[in-house]
Amino acid sequence: MLYRAFISYSHADEKWARWLLRRLENYRVPANLVGAPGRDGPIPAKLGKMFLDRDELPSSGDLGSTLTAALNNSSALVVICSTTSAQSRWVNAEVNAFRVSGRSNMIFSFITDGDPASREPGTACFPVALIEPETPGGPLREPLAADARKISDGRERAFIKLVAGLLGVGFDALARREAQQRQRRMARITAASLAGMTLALGLAVTAYIARNDAVRRQAQAEDILGFMLGDLRTNLTKVGRLDLMSSVDDKATRYFATLDPRDLSDRALEEQARSLCGIGEVRVHEGKHTEAMAAFREAHARSTALYQRAPENGQRLFDLAQTEYWIGYVAWQQGRFEDAKTWLGKYQKSGIKLAAMDRTNFTWQKETAYGYHNLAALDESLGNYAEAERAMLAERKLQIGWLKEYPKDTTLRSDAASTASWLGTLALNQGRLEVAEAFFTEQVAATALLMEQEPKNALSKENRVDALSLLVEVQTLRGRKVQAQESIKLALQFAEELHSQDPKNVVWLVSLGKCHLRKALLLGDNADWHLKKAVSLLNQAYSINANNAKTNRLVVIARLLQGEQALMQNNPKQALVFAKEAEAIVEPIWRTAPSELLRSSKAKILILKGQALQNEGKHEEASHSFHRAMQLLSEYSSAEVPFTRLDDLVRVMHLLGKKEQAEIHLNRLMLAGFVPAKPFP
Repeated sequence: MLYRAFISYSHADEKWARWLLRRLENYRVPANLVGAPGRDGPIPAKLGKMFLDRDELPSSGDLGSTLTAALNNSSALVVICSTTSAQSRWVNAEVNAFRVSGRSNMIFSFITDGDPASREPGTACFPVALIEPETPGGPLREPLAADARKISDGRERAFIKLVAGLLGVGFDALARREAQQRQRRMARITAASLAGMTLALGLAVTAYIARNDAVRRQAQAEDILGFMLGDLRTNLTKVGRLDLMSSVDDKATRYFATLDPRDLSDRALEEQARSLCGIGEVRVHEGKHTEAMAAFREAHARSTALYQRAPENGQRLFDLAQTEYWIGYVAWQQGRFEDAKTWLGKYQKSGIKLAAMDRTNFTWQKETAYGYHNLAALDESLGNYAEAERAMLAERKLQIGWLKEYPKDTTLRSDAASTASWLGTLALNQGRLEVAEAFFTEQVAATALLMEQEPKNALSKENRVDALSLLVEVQTLRGRKVQAQESIKLALQFAEELHSQDPKNVVWLVSLGKCHLRKALLLGDNADWHLKKAVSLLNQAYSINANNAKTNRLVVIARLLQGEQALMQNNPKQALVFAKEAEAIVEPIWRTAPSELLRSSKAKILILKGQALQNEGKHEEASHSFHRAMQLLSEYSSAEVPFTRLDDLVRVMHLLGKKEQAEIHLNRLMLAGFVPAKPFP
């Protein structure tokens, strides 16, 4: 072979590539290993020549043939793995070409940044070709990797790992030889340095004192940060003033970025991981999901390092599990359901392992319930209602038992109220409206009690708003408009109070917008003021974070309501404008992460477009739009059409003149006690 290895890299990693080229070509194998039997024959004294494409390519521009020839003439492929190379089509193509030649076992990864466990653009470090299965449907590959990141092997240790792989020798053997060589060099240096030791000793004493001062100051700084990001944040959370923490969070993030995790004590790493988790939570409430994800990933890296140092330490596993949950949660909010399922699955496994470590630790026992809860909630968003309900009922059974043991545990009561809420949503989605209202009423009562017990806790008020908003929805579907008016009046009052406390809290901004939207849906023809208010608030939230799934859905509902109002005012052109604005939000997400909620939104948009086109006299185009909506609503894998689609399906069937077909679905609605908000066409 002409080359020992072909170095594949992204242009952004050129400095790493040149550094690696120099180190590999100049590397001298320890004398004790030279000539010994290796994987590829006797071990040579030097690795030999490497191929680096931007240095070796001829000026002819014949890129394809040159690269192919170089790959064929290279014994191994070294891939510099980073967030940029993971998205490089050239790196991916080079890996593919090497794999096709049947030498997958001679591909070595050298990680410089990114997350080896991630599969999302921007944080993943492995090109797709490195991890894709050997056979269709098989398990993902696990690349042979030397991790040069500071939080892992570090540059020098990773380099030795790579050399060991290229030579076909054990890492330990090579590392020992390297250490012996270093020791011999150090012995010679030590002998030459003895003469100057007297002077150096005096300097060392001074440096030691200075170092102790620096360590003491660092400890003091981290104590202050720990208080500000811990106890102070907890108190500010309760009064809803996390806006006061933003500047502290920014400074803390910058400070942590300057520290090398390998040089820190376990305590310092623990404080940093928890602080970064707290920062991430604030960013979530501000709607800054990208920044939140960055903080949670930093926390995950530190928590992983700590847990690996002491896998028997339950607290470290607990802290690691929290970071897994938050990474999954943010992925979910961004509509990346597969990533969310992966991380929430990791969190669930960690919770089960944690609960088994200490059966007397109630906090750890609850992690098991949370693990099932999160995956059930994800199933609900994907339309897997029966599976989600089974998991939620199992969680509820645990909570009922726990409440008998810990009746004064407010966190447990809040969790139980949340589970009741989810069971209400699942009952609603399956057409059991009366059962749904009972669960939502239970949640409202529970959150009212929690507000009485902790009147200054803003999170209890936030949960009360959500509970009332859900109750309004089912009361409206059952035609109980008087009760719904009372519920939404109370929800609006609390939502206004929260928003006035902290106008920068995006979660509360969206919550207030949702309440005004519910009021508008309830008022129908007289909804103008509340609809304008809802649109203003939700547009503001959307401008802050256009990737939040909940905000997107509410903005789409608002656009659809605006479109319906335009139709009532005999303005089909404006209705089409609103329909297209809603479509522009839904379509990109639908292409990458389709869900049951998005399917419903797509169908509603098509129905609105069809009605607007019909009013303009474009009957053929209107019919096409209606048929597309009916097709969307008629695609299902369950025994019958999901209940949540029935209202729209009956409407579009009536619009297409298919009244007999609509009758069977209308009967299901009527049997459930459903009362349409507006007459069917």
